[in-house]
Amino acid sequence: MSQRRHQILPARPELLLILGSGLTVTLIVVIVAALLIREHASTLQAAQRSTSNITQLINADVLRNVELYDLALQGLIAARQRQDLAGVSADIQHLVQFDQSIAAPFKGEVLLLDALGSVVADSSTLKPTPRNFDNRDYFLAHKTAEQSGLFISRPFRIHCNCDQVWRIAFSRRVSGPSGEFAGVAVATMRLAYFDQLFSRLTIGNGSSVNLLNSHGILLAQQPLLERDMIDKDLSDRPNFKRMLIEGSGSFRAVSALTGKDRLYTFTNVGALPLIVVVALSSDDVLAPWKRAALLTISATGVLCIGLLWLTWMLRRELRQRHRVEQVLSELAATDALTGLANRRTLDQRLRLEWDRAQRSSESLTLLMIDVDHFKAFNDLHGHQGGDEALRMVAQVISGNIRRPADLAARYGGEEFAVVLPHTDASGAWVIAEHIRSSVEHLPRMANAERPITVSIGLSTWDKRSRMSLETLLLSADQALYEAKHSGRNRIVDAGTL
Repeated sequence: MSQRRHQILPARPELLLILGSGLTVTLIVVIVAALLIREHASTLQAAQRSTSNITQLINADVLRNVELYDLALQGLIAARQRQDLAGVSADIQHLVQFDQSIAAPFKGEVLLLDALGSVVADSSTLKPTPRNFDNRDYFLAHKTAEQSGLFISRPFRIHCNCDQVWRIAFSRRVSGPSGEFAGVAVATMRLAYFDQLFSRLTIGNGSSVNLLNSHGILLAQQPLLERDMIDKDLSDRPNFKRMLIEGSGSFRAVSALTGKDRLYTFTNVGALPLIVVVALSSDDVLAPWKRAALLTISATGVLCIGLLWLTWMLRRELRQRHRVEQVLSELAATDALTGLANRRTLDQRLRLEWDRAQRSSESLTLLMIDVDHFKAFNDLHGHQGGDEALRMVAQVISGNIRRPADLAARYGGEEFAVVLPHTDASGAWVIAEHIRSSVEHLPRMANAERPITVSIGLSTWDKRSRMSLETLLLSADQALYEAKHSGRNRIVDAGTL
């Protein structure tokens, strides 16, 4: 059982090698994984900083241009409320009213509407074309709410040169002398301004720059992810709701439009009800990291596989060395001719069993066995025949020793010894008789005058005995001498002498 466990369980150096190699590979994998995770976070942070800079640039540009439109509106309202303009010519009135609107880029029409929504002044002509805009969202917003703040309309289309052009309107309320609603000052801007502004930015394929109002209406997008995206209501989208709550910042989420993962960076345009959103494709952002990660993982995998392969080779070498050492140990403990234990092993085992018997008070018996007339046999059949006879006797002795604790050994020359732990004299006598009888019935060799026989001396120690180990050996040897002296091919118990 102990030998089997020794074969199953790895030797200590081999176990340490496996544990050390496994720990090393684990540490390598953990360190590389930690570095890749940190690099992943750094890549996202770098993308966030880049898009944050883009949103700030857009924010500043849009805010500056909206201020120009607002100045044009405020100048129109201020000029309209001047009493001294009533007596001047139409040219002078037109110049004073629309002087501030000249500087606004992508400017459309700048109009002054009366309390009924009819156009009373137009920046493009001295005599405005009769038109009415009382159904527009900006007119209704100022009419129903007593506020003079800047209002930004939803996108709308107008026909221009046989084509439809998207525009938005900036407007302010015009109040009468008593604060009553007197009309609306409105300036329109072509959304091509945002397309030109956004197209100058390099954000990568699959990404987009967006401008929305605080109600979730998309005012501009570059490039357009779908047709008819302008003026689309996105207020019910989870991503927009999050932006509306947080005000500004960055987060990763799945786009409701494309179904792909994106990195969103957003900010409000000053105090205006506008939100700039840069949506980067996560695939584009993480593409360099993925290439580096693939290379790193491949190199780490090769390194770990190589390390495990070297460990396996070294483990195999250790096992081969261990097997060689076992073979050498067995050879050192075994008699080369008979295959039984040698004298050195016998002495060690006998001492071990003696000490064990002293502690447990169990009986210990020693058999000393000698081949009868072996010198004459050897002279008749030669050394080869004598060696063959010794091997046959050894096989008989070994065949009658079945318990793991029993030991059969070659004592020297034609003499053998058998150690029988936990065996009293009567039990040892049965084993000795089996050995004697089996040897006697061995097949005779050619030209042999008599069968091979053995004489056996038996000596037993028990708890009543006071003999020492040396006395046990001596008494077994004396019993063997008596067996040979009294006729051979017999057993003599030292206890009967």
